[in-house]
Amino acid sequence: MHVAFFLLLGASLSRYLLRHPWEPRSPWIIGLSAALAALYVLGPAFAQRARRATPRRLLWLAGVVAVWMVLVVLAPSFAWCAVPLFYTGMRTLPPRAAIVLVALLTLFVVAAQLRLAHGGFDPNLVIAPPAVAAVATAVFVHAERLSARQRALIDDLIRTRRELAATERREGTLAERQRLAMEIHDTLAQGLSSQQMLLQAADRTWESDSATARRHVRTAASIAEHNLAEARRFVHDLAPADLAEGGSLEEALRTVALREAAGFRVDGSPAARLPERVQSALLRIAQGALANVREHAGATTAAVTLTYLDDQVVLDVADDGHGFEPEAAAPGGVRGHGLPAIRARVQQLGGTLTIESAPGEGTVLSAAIPLAPEA
Repeated sequence: MHVAFFLLLGASLSRYLLRHPWEPRSPWIIGLSAALAALYVLGPAFAQRARRATPRRLLWLAGVVAVWMVLVVLAPSFAWCAVPLFYTGMRTLPPRAAIVLVALLTLFVVAAQLRLAHGGFDPNLVIAPPAVAAVATAVFVHAERLSARQRALIDDLIRTRRELAATERREGTLAERQRLAMEIHDTLAQGLSSQQMLLQAADRTWESDSATARRHVRTAASIAEHNLAEARRFVHDLAPADLAEGGSLEEALRTVALREAAGFRVDGSPAARLPERVQSALLRIAQGALANVREHAGATTAAVTLTYLDDQVVLDVADDGHGFEPEAAAPGGVRGHGLPAIRARVQQLGGTLTIESAPGEGTVLSAAIPLAPEA
């Protein structure tokens, strides 16, 4: 639109100079043309940046229109510069004021065209300028509506992105809370429970069997030291303490099984080192399962088996306790936090958890974790 304005202004000035001999008004027309061009160049600084009619913008627009009107009075050929001014006015003024300005400019264009007709009446000169003004106004209004619709769509997208980001943060917070709850249950809470049982046993046997009582106290102190290491690992968000100390999953599981007086066996060998998150999850599952055996099963023996297959790794924890109904451990059952935490860990890794048990027949817990092809 800016290019069109300067083309029309230059064409109008050229037409005047070519068709009219030099006369006293010629310097005024040339000067006013230069002034109009200079004012229009200042347009972006006054009228194009903001969206509302500021006093500076209104003053600039009034100057442009006034200079153009004087030019049209002096030389009617400048009338067609009104088309770019239509858009300038509609971009600068409120809708009603813009329509009034467009109507005023159109009247000047009609009057100028009639003057160029040298007294002869041509209906086209009366109809064409209003038609052009109507088309220009309709195009501008349509473009403004599309722009407003696009801005609304962009605002909706930005709002949706913010809501999605907030939802993801909330979900991340909930997931982290669940992870910490499982970590605390499988380590610190179980360690504290073991310490409580050992200290109670030491208190009961302190008078009758001081050696056994001291052994219980030493075991409780060892568990407390291990729980302290776990707590420090939580702070630094590192691997489980048994993994960090033992260096491998097999050694960490053997340490956990020995601490719980359970057997341990490894079948097969991994094609590559398991991912840290898989090792950590398997160790936590073993800790949680053995804690359930100690607290609920009433078992005399328990065994932990780690089996490496081609496409998965399987952890089995078996005991000869009094067993239970597996349906009670399903989601929505009435059992404690241990089995739901184990099931959540397995599901997070895309694995399957199988529990085989019956009252009086012991329990076998099996967690199968799939392995990536490269692992």
